[in-house]
Amino acid sequence: MQYRHLFFDLDHTLWDFDTNSKEALKDLYDNNQLHQKGIEHFDDFFERYSFHNHLLWERYAKGQIKQDELRWKRMYLAMLDFKFADEKLSRSMGMEFLDILPNKNKLFPYTHEILGYLQEKGYILHLITNGFEKVQQHKLLKSNIDNYFTEMITSEVSNSLKPNKEIFEYALNKTGANTKNSIMIGDNLDADIQGGINAGLDTVFVNHINAAPHIQPTYTIFHLKELEQIL
Repeated sequence: MQYRHLFFDLDHTLWDFDTNSKEALKDLYDNNQLHQKGIEHFDDFFERYSFHNHLLWERYAKGQIKQDELRWKRMYLAMLDFKFADEKLSRSMGMEFLDILPNKNKLFPYTHEILGYLQEKGYILHLITNGFEKVQQHKLLKSNIDNYFTEMITSEVSNSLKPNKEIFEYALNKTGANTKNSIMIGDNLDADIQGGINAGLDTVFVNHINAAPHIQPTYTIFHLKELEQIL
């Protein structure tokens, strides 16, 4: 067996972030009666939130903003697009969203099956994620996949973000793994694949959305079941 340690990304790779976050935002929209605040349609709010969230995550990844600013400003800027400004509500919604989101438990098809298969074959499974520690832990528990993983390395604990090689080096040190017996598995070409390459790891690009790759991974799969052909 060439590999011993398998490092998975969580969001968008195993945990269906898009479906779960949209469900959580709909709860948030309803709970805070945003339809009475000039935001008539949820889908419009979701589109603006997604736009600002993406930009703010890029700034967070570059170290330009802190976690707290990311959490509330994505709400504030989304509502501001509808000419509604309320920082207090935005901060409250930012906290409420993080309470709701980890309770959602939609996974990509075959997640439990492939993790069980890999565990039974003797691989040691870990996670490397740019998410927040408590939020990611809760996601694992609620989606009932926490028992598959030996270690979860977050950007919060490692003080580094994918694709920086420091988070991968931290993960290798923490797990006792090395670049020769490890592989990184994720959906994000820049964070997971280029990050893994930067750290000297083989990589598997989980191409759920059939994207055109601009970086060459070691392997590409389009469904989690295809990992059985590699591992």
